[in-house]
Amino acid sequence: MTQQKPVSIRFGTDGWRAVIADEYTYDNVRACAQGVASYLKSTGQAELGVVVGFDTRFSSDRFGAAVAEVIAANGIRVKLFSQAAPTPACSFGVVSENAAAGVMITASHNPGEWNGFKVKSAAGGSAPPEMVEKIEGRVSAVLTGEEAVKAGAGSYEKLEIMPVFVDQLRRVVDVSPIKSSGLKVVVDSMHGSGSGIIRNVLEDGNIEVIEIRGEANPAFPGMTQPEPVEHNLQPLIQAVRDSGADIGIATDGDADRVGIVDETGRYQSTLEVFSLLGHHLLGRRGESGGIACTITMSNMVDAVCREFGQPVFRTSVGFKYVGPAMTDNDCVMGGEESGGYAFRGHIPERDGALSGLLYLQAMVMSGKTPSQLLSELHELTGPHTFKRIDAHFDDAKRAAIGEVIQSAEPESLGGLAVESADRRDGVRFELKGGSWAVARLSGTEPLARIYAEAHTESDRDAVLSDLQKLLDI
Repeated sequence: MTQQKPVSIRFGTDGWRAVIADEYTYDNVRACAQGVASYLKSTGQAELGVVVGFDTRFSSDRFGAAVAEVIAANGIRVKLFSQAAPTPACSFGVVSENAAAGVMITASHNPGEWNGFKVKSAAGGSAPPEMVEKIEGRVSAVLTGEEAVKAGAGSYEKLEIMPVFVDQLRRVVDVSPIKSSGLKVVVDSMHGSGSGIIRNVLEDGNIEVIEIRGEANPAFPGMTQPEPVEHNLQPLIQAVRDSGADIGIATDGDADRVGIVDETGRYQSTLEVFSLLGHHLLGRRGESGGIACTITMSNMVDAVCREFGQPVFRTSVGFKYVGPAMTDNDCVMGGEESGGYAFRGHIPERDGALSGLLYLQAMVMSGKTPSQLLSELHELTGPHTFKRIDAHFDDAKRAAIGEVIQSAEPESLGGLAVESADRRDGVRFELKGGSWAVARLSGTEPLARIYAEAHTESDRDAVLSDLQKLLDI
């Protein structure tokens, strides 16, 4: 008989993720559920209950039911989604139900053979680091046999989340002008759980919404993983061009990230979109409040905030850092390079559909096309070009690669002098002239990520090349 390998469950930048039937098993998911239940009972919050959601991945509904049963067996009230839904719907469900916490079964943008376990705080955001650490300790106690998973299938309620979630999006964004705009929009849910949301929010209006890849498929055919980045969005790019649409909007596997394609079929980078939305909120809508973002976000954000006299709050990578920074400083928005953005008045958590709706609002209020909105941004910030490279490695090399990243002290990268280094999460090098570069390890996958933004593609690529040589990745 094959001996099962020992498992150490750690929650990375946004929850625990693993390959289904390898480390992602019912036993391990139940251990995580027991960890959440034990944590809540230790803090006296158990009586408030828990919301459990799940996406469209393979057996997510069954894993969700297993979580609900364990938490309910601990004497905690549980409400389980009645259908697959996006991660932001789970976050909103925690708030709308006044629950103590939420659990979302999803691996977000990871490949189809993966699944995951995200924990949401009572505020509706990603569980903060101190909460995650305590839950990890409880899970470890289960895995080592110090604590047992409560036996028996506890009873739970079903929660119809989608109608109230769609209504919430309509409250956050005044959709009437968008619905009467006459725009043609292509929406790509990438076979994930965002299917139908934007169409439902904008139904019964003078606007055409064309959906592609709207049917759920946990294999995510045609892509290595459901991440809304350029190489995965060729069907959306082609659909925008073929239909003569005004914009293409994509959401990732659990619909907490967004990807934008302009009216010409050009993909707009996640940094461009975030900066553009910040410009819309602070400028066109005249809102006040800073912007929270990670160390991998564009310097265009700083230029936008300087223009409107607002601060920027930089954090480590992960919304468990961005969300609290956004809330504590009453920021108008928060976001990270991966395309996940949150907005004041909703929940301190990423929402891909809401991001797309706000982009449509920017188009309607300005009367500009997506390419014109980007030109407007660049008139303020100057041109910026960004690229990220993901380098896979054997997980046994993680410590050694991490040490190289932490100790790197180059004098220049790509011919641009290094002016400072921020080592709160990997390392971010500020370069002469406003360019920058980051090297860090992924918290959820065996990947080293390197990032660079510069004013020209040649400078950007030279920076990336030097950084790869320096780190030998």
